[in-house]
This record gives sequence, C-alpha cells and structure tokens, in this order.
Amino acid sequence: MSKRYLIPAATHRVEDSIKRSRFISTAAHTPDGESAKAFIAEIKEEFPDATHNCWAFAAGPPGDTAQVGMSDDGEPHGTAGKPMLNTLLHGEVGEVSVVVTRYFGGTKLGTGGLVRAYSSMVNLVLESLPTKEKVDTVTVVATIPYQAVTLFKRMLPEFEVEVDEEMFTDEAAFELTMPEEHLSNFTERLSEMTDGRGRVVSK
Repeated sequence: MSKRYLIPAATHRVEDSIKRSRFISTAAHTPDGESAKAFIAEIKEEFPDATHNCWAFAAGPPGDTAQVGMSDDGEPHGTAGKPMLNTLLHGEVGEVSVVVTRYFGGTKLGTGGLVRAYSSMVNLVLESLPTKEKVDTVTVVATIPYQAVTLFKRMLPEFEVEVDEEMFTDEAAFELTMPEEHLSNFTERLSEMTDGRGRVVSK
C-alpha cells in the first residue's frame, strides 16, 4: 500500500533575532535532490550578502535518509547543517528543504549556541509551515454499461476518485484519477456491480 505523508504546500519563511544575529529560515517543497539544490541556490542568490546560508534537505518521506544533504556554509563544522537535518528528519513533513540565512550581529553564540539556534530556526519554520497530503495517484479509464452509471457515480467518493473526462459511445467510459492504494478494491467493486462487464484499464 502506498504511503501518505505531509509535504510543504508552499514556500514559507520566518525570522528571528538571536543575540543580535538576524536569522531567516526559508522552507520549500523539494521532491528530489535536484529541486533541493535549485532552491538552495535561489536563496543564496536572494541573500548574497548574508554571513551564512546554511541548509539541509530531506527529499523523501518523513524520516527517510535516502536523499538528504546539508551544509554548515562556513559555520564551525557540525553546528548548523547536521542539527538542521536532524530536526527535519524528526519532523512530520517529507520532501522538504530549509535554508537558514544568518546575518552576524557581533555576538558569538559558541558551538552549543549555534546548534540550538539552527535547530530552533528549523522548528520555527516547520511549526507554521502550510502542508498538504501527498498521495500516489493513478489515472485509469473505466468502461461500464449505461445502466450502471448512477451506481458507479455514487461509489466514486468512497474511493476518492476524481472524474477527468466522460466519454459516451455504445458504453459509458470515464477517465479517472484516484489514490493508487484504492485501485484494486475499486476494480473489484466495479466488476461486482456490472456482473463482470465493467473494465478498468490503466492510462
């Protein structure tokens, strides 16, 4: 069964001041390593005069480490990228990148202070991040006899089906998009409902 999880619904930004340093945390939906790197480059371009643009990304489901990356961007080794990535991996959102931009304010935070600052900036942006559910979908064409159309349309909400197109010839055909996890039960139900005359074909 395909897994559902939360992903960012939009790019989101928060700011905070820690011991006179200005921290700007920007998060975005990045489904793979390529899009993560493109997003990081975009933020570095937006804040070219920042003291540091530290970043971390986790491009898979929440907690998945197959596609991850991080950078301290000039901060002492292990004080920014790693705590940022750890915070992302313990969160409930997948396919996400965060860049924490820092403008140094004159007061050094020390290594422990930096770890706390970068972790808290990731938490801060995740707390208010707009999210949506990621669901793996499939597109199929269902063909059914006309007398089954009313019953067929009634069962669609149960399987979270969206009708993309309707085609009427000697039979009724519908192009449908639905969560992949519902496909086998949907096909079975359709067959029962039409005494085996209904067909579901993948696009």
